[in-house]
Amino acid sequence: MTKNEIAEILDEIGMLLELQGENPFKVRAYVAGARAVEAMEGADLARLVEAGELKSVKGIGDALALKIAELHTTGRLGFYEKLKASIAPGLLELREIPGVGPKKVRALHTQLGVNSIADLIAACNDGRVAELAGFGAKTQEKILAGIRNREAYGRRHLWWDAAEVAEPIVAGLRALPQVRRAEAAGSLRRGLETVGDLDFIVAASDVGPVMDWFTGLAGVKEITGRGETKASVRFESGLQADLRIVPEEQFAFALHHFTGSKDHNVQMRQRALARGLSLSEWGLVPAEGEGTVKAKVEAGDALRKKVAGVKTEAELFAALGLAFIPPELREGMGEIEAAERGELPRLVEAGDLRGAFHNHTTASDGRNTLIEMVAAAEALGWEYLGIADHSKSSFQANGLSEERLLMQVAEIRKLNESGRFKAQAFSGVECDILPDGRLDFDDATLAQLDYVVASVHNVFSQSEAVMTARILKAIEHPRTTMLGHLTGRLLLRREGYQVDAAKVIDAAIAHGVVIELNASPWRLELDWRLWKKAAERGLLCAINPDAHETAGLEHVRAGVLAARKGWLQREQILNTRPRADVAAYFAARRGR
Repeated sequence: MTKNEIAEILDEIGMLLELQGENPFKVRAYVAGARAVEAMEGADLARLVEAGELKSVKGIGDALALKIAELHTTGRLGFYEKLKASIAPGLLELREIPGVGPKKVRALHTQLGVNSIADLIAACNDGRVAELAGFGAKTQEKILAGIRNREAYGRRHLWWDAAEVAEPIVAGLRALPQVRRAEAAGSLRRGLETVGDLDFIVAASDVGPVMDWFTGLAGVKEITGRGETKASVRFESGLQADLRIVPEEQFAFALHHFTGSKDHNVQMRQRALARGLSLSEWGLVPAEGEGTVKAKVEAGDALRKKVAGVKTEAELFAALGLAFIPPELREGMGEIEAAERGELPRLVEAGDLRGAFHNHTTASDGRNTLIEMVAAAEALGWEYLGIADHSKSSFQANGLSEERLLMQVAEIRKLNESGRFKAQAFSGVECDILPDGRLDFDDATLAQLDYVVASVHNVFSQSEAVMTARILKAIEHPRTTMLGHLTGRLLLRREGYQVDAAKVIDAAIAHGVVIELNASPWRLELDWRLWKKAAERGLLCAINPDAHETAGLEHVRAGVLAARKGWLQREQILNTRPRADVAAYFAARRGR
């Protein structure tokens, strides 16, 4: 078991003990142990476990050392499994409501007898929650809003989570001897930030074995439908998946149709009709009585032959006089007109990225050390990695003081000079934008850094006008290099705070400030719907994973999809530039 997986379990043990009302010192011991494990290099943890020397690490006592060793060597911990089984599932479910932490769950349970979300709704509706010490009417309303959001979002899933389910299914389908072609379709293929369900399109003639394989997948909780060529299943996570099997000659049409979107498909069908053709999931055929006289004449033998030869989506688009439209652009937002004019952009690709700037280490609330993060960046083939740990006002995230930040700058400089990695680290900070728009550090401190990511992390309740003025003031600060997660939204969990995005974009362009496309699957903002026009006007993007551990660097993949949906090209993204160019860009910003 990896060190981060061990830390997650130690954190969860602390949470479960807090739910039980355990001694606060015992709770903190597990939390401190989790932080101690995260701060180690992975190789050091393995060596200490093997040598029986975990107790030499500050924050790890005898009992905790035994549990960590058990997790590391066996991947299980009997104490944790028994503890988790002792907590009612309904109480654990309450933790999924934003703002309801272990202390609140325990208070609700012990004082009001709340054992489930249904119990909590009743207690809120009766006003009993508002009467509890430490709660109040405002907290009660926030809890109800959180429950409503949870219910509203319950039918959708993060793109990242859906992709983790879909990708092995596609690989498994392609490996079946009966399958000629297989693809995922729907909103997953278009790269929408959230996905309602999964769609799989398969070309096969012998359908029985394919259906058996699909309905027998591990994790399937329920087979909700099975016909001759279509099957539907629901996984334990609640995610539904549909399989459609078609003849190979219909595959391109079915894939296009079920990829969507609805608006794109409607416009494509209208284009086909204007040419005397009928487009559907089954094919592209001459449409009797449709189109102009000229189109009807053209729909003769030559056109029939051309249509009959369509085997790929590229050929389908070509049959309608269009360049191939990437799935991410198929939203009915001008992509068909651009394809007709030959003006579709060369969209950014994951391989274009040479690094990223918004990343955290164990110095604040990250789960891997500086060395581990840079090593992971190098393993991805990146030339550089920006380190932007939290600033002091983010105390909940162990934000850095001025002294700790400058110590980190020196550590980064020393690591770069050592030549240990080909990838170089840039020194930055994710600097809180304070409620009045000031930055969390003074100019002298910020001047020691390569760059500054300015972000809002608290006081989300400000009015749109006040929040917008707050962010504009930060953008106008000469030390601000880029703006982090514009609205603070957490997909499927929390709506963003109110802010005038148009004014913020205008200010960023005017002051030469980058706006990040935060690639965390929970954020994915600046929203893709805003990027096309903003980038055309000169706004520079940085695709940042907001990584809090080495695995989080991979989230740039979700960010690239969002950037593609926003029509972004390589030239419009800062972290597609070589390291020397990025260093020069940062130096020019500092020298203004």
